[in-house]
Amino acid sequence: MIDARLLLALDGDGVELPSEGIIAVFQPPLDADLPGLDKDRVQIIQAFKPDYDAWAARGYDVVRNVKDRYAACIVCLPRAKNEARALIADACEVCDGIVVIDGQKTDGVDSILREMRTRVTVCGPSLTDGGFWTAPGVFSADGVDLASALLVDALPENLGSEVADLGAGWGFLSAHALTRESIKKIYLIEAGHMALECARRNVTDERAEFIWEDATIWEPPHRMDTVIMNPPFHIGRAAEPQIGQAFVAAAARILSPQGKLWMVANRHLPYEAELKTRFVHVEEIGGDARFKLFHAARPLRKRR
Repeated sequence: MIDARLLLALDGDGVELPSEGIIAVFQPPLDADLPGLDKDRVQIIQAFKPDYDAWAARGYDVVRNVKDRYAACIVCLPRAKNEARALIADACEVCDGIVVIDGQKTDGVDSILREMRTRVTVCGPSLTDGGFWTAPGVFSADGVDLASALLVDALPENLGSEVADLGAGWGFLSAHALTRESIKKIYLIEAGHMALECARRNVTDERAEFIWEDATIWEPPHRMDTVIMNPPFHIGRAAEPQIGQAFVAAAARILSPQGKLWMVANRHLPYEAELKTRFVHVEEIGGDARFKLFHAARPLRKRR
């Protein structure tokens, strides 16, 4: 399990280890392969002799206790809470960079995380007052954004059986869409890996499939009945409406001939022309002073 979590963290936007220096790994399980880590830069901290010998036999530098300063540390949580706290304290004392804590719910990782948040800045998912998991840096990290809430209230009861949530973020739209029994599969497409990891926690329905991909280039396994989306519109501070326009084009491309798009956008963004270029039927169905809601149907196919 640590291998899968480590790969996701290192390949996504959650954890960036230093490019130089020794990385200490505290008490990794014997079945771990430590993917993404250069063996020549890893030192295993292990005081249990059979495990010490096993890691040494695999060619790793193994020590009983910390020996020096480290560029980064990875702590694999044991089941014993006090031992876990001691390992984390040891890692923090000798680390010049980040300390990564790995563990499963059965290892008590959630309670350890809560303790850490009272002492240090923790990078990773946290539970909002509304009961959703978010993380620093993801869109609407403090809770549900008003635009998405408006769209949820406007969605019809029947969304078809195959639905795509483009730019799904931490999963708010999909979580509400899945209250409909007619949905057989919903695809959460999100380019931000940390946001997608939050979505996995927020959307536990077996009908959900999580895809780490740029929503504007994603190729579905087949045409979708419905697309729902609250597309991003800026990178940095400046508004870039072409991002949302690319989402509209992507929605038209992946929908079935009778497919439908349900979308929310900031009122000042110019999406109407792109929608009318891509769909036979386009209507503004509501909103408020800040946001506008669109329903579009029957995507237009470009002739070859």
